Amino acid sequence: VQLQASGGGLVQAGGLLRLSCALSGFRLVDYGIGWFSQPPGKEREGLSYIRRSAGSTYYADSVKGRFTVSRDNAENTVYLQMNSLKPEDTGIYYCAVGRPVAGAWFRSSRYYYWGQGTQVTVSS
Repeated sequence: VQLQASGGGLVQAGGLLRLSCALSGFRLVDYGIGWFSQPPGKEREGLSYIRRSAGSTYYADSVKGRFTVSRDNAENTVYLQMNSLKPEDTGIYYCAVGRPVAGAWFRSSRYYYWGQGTQVTVSS
């Protein structure tokens, strides 16, 4: 079981990035995927979640309207499109596999496997 997050980088405020989370060793259709970020010196924060069934999506208030999560079951990959990036979005971004209930999608303890993280830096 492996998750490979990629697509991070350095971008100016207002810019955009698209992160990818490629899964291997299990089928994407069987699990939900969460995206988390960990800003420097802070705890990991849940940003978004896409459920396995019907693809329902959830977002933290801090990214709602700016970030969009999507999935390609055929490619076994989940994406996080990040627009209108802000300096406070800077951090290490992780994808994780789990089946949390809808009301707990943002809790990192509800996820089974984690990717290695990809750095996102937004300059002002």
